[in-house]
Amino acid sequence: QVQLVESGGGLVQPGGSLRLSCAASGFTFSTYTMSWYRQAPEKERDVVATISSAGGRTTYADSVKGRFTLSRDNAKNTLYLQMNSLKPEDTAVYYCRVWVGGRTYWGQGTQVTVSS
Repeated sequence: QVQLVESGGGLVQPGGSLRLSCAASGFTFSTYTMSWYRQAPEKERDVVATISSAGGRTTYADSVKGRFTLSRDNAKNTLYLQMNSLKPEDTAVYYCRVWVGGRTYWGQGTQVTVSS
């Protein structure tokens, strides 16, 4: 079955960096577009960034452009999100997402807290 396991979240000061990882299994990772979403308290879950199956195309939410970098290692079935220049408004639970076989799959999420 499809499984997505996020890791790498934590508490960081404003201006700091974190690297999130999403380990995927149960599907042919290299053939699927992957995305990161985030959900802040009492807000909707919104897309942060999306990457094509081979990694050649990435798109970002305006709020993270120039600060976040999405990448993937298809040999390791892993998706990454490098987050730099973090701001308090980046505080949220971050989720990995894939659409496989007509349905959406989510990981359990990893908490990112940006605070001094």
